[in-house]
Amino acid sequence: MKSLKMLGGSRVELTDAAEPVPGAGEVLIATAMSALCGSELRGYRGDGQASGNSGHEAAGVVAAVGEGVDAALVGRRVGVCAVAGCGHCEQCAAGRTTWCTAFRVYTNMHAERFLAAASAVHLLPDDVPWGAGVLLTGDGLGVPYHTSTKIASPEVRTVAILGAGPIGLGGVLVQAHLGRRVIAVDLSAWRLDAARRLGAAETVDASAGDVVAALRELTEGCGPDVCIEAAGRPETALSCFAAVRTGGTVVFNGEQGPLSLSPSDHFIRRDITAVGSWFYHYGEYPAMLALYRDGLRVGDLATHTLPAAAADEAWSLFAAGQAGKVLLDWSA
Repeated sequence: MKSLKMLGGSRVELTDAAEPVPGAGEVLIATAMSALCGSELRGYRGDGQASGNSGHEAAGVVAAVGEGVDAALVGRRVGVCAVAGCGHCEQCAAGRTTWCTAFRVYTNMHAERFLAAASAVHLLPDDVPWGAGVLLTGDGLGVPYHTSTKIASPEVRTVAILGAGPIGLGGVLVQAHLGRRVIAVDLSAWRLDAARRLGAAETVDASAGDVVAALRELTEGCGPDVCIEAAGRPETALSCFAAVRTGGTVVFNGEQGPLSLSPSDHFIRRDITAVGSWFYHYGEYPAMLALYRDGLRVGDLATHTLPAAAADEAWSLFAAGQAGKVLLDWSA
């Protein structure tokens, strides 16, 4: 079968790979669509991978099952949660799989076929197209939805999202759909325009001046109720703390290293709450599907769909920051 190999140095190629064989508790899925994720850019631009790829968002049709898996799954349309819990602990029983202490992350999904835990697949209704399905069950909607559960208070009226990459744009879509006033911040004019199309009420060009001052000005000097850090940069995180209103909340979406924060200055003296939000829980899928049924324009997060044979072009486009989610179509 064909599988994407991450060569590093901003290069990828399709290569021949061994056919995966599902083990106990696993399924083999014939890929219909896979999605590129911003978390993969480090490997794409850097040293690549010795084998396989970092793909972890995909949807397709179950082709085979391993030991202990119901054979009735074969032939079903599914999307996949890449983070699979052990299936036996208290957290897994509650559907909170990312809190399982024995969770496993499945990758290598940029391929004609891939393996996933049977306990981590979601059935896709026939009327959900592949493009929407891969976003509903992957990072594209999963991270923004899970984040929304952290800031569900009706007192939250204004949300600033600092970083309008794919995850930030997903945040714009979800928060606007929930009726919040959304302010998107980014350096890219293309991304700011995309944010407006997805529901942002205002945008701030981070290259044009003081972001904190701009956010304060747009909120009558008070600051947004919530600031979401979606760029994964220390300066953006510090801007979130400086801009958020007293008593407000800062949410971390962007992965990053150590950050110097003062308990007194950044938390205590202004009653600031900071929370992390990683991936999504398996048990949250029904609520995400319900949002889609309610009119959430999940498919609009995908700005480009290219055939798998054009993977190099897809990655180049994605890395240039002139795209939302980019999808690879494996149906050919």
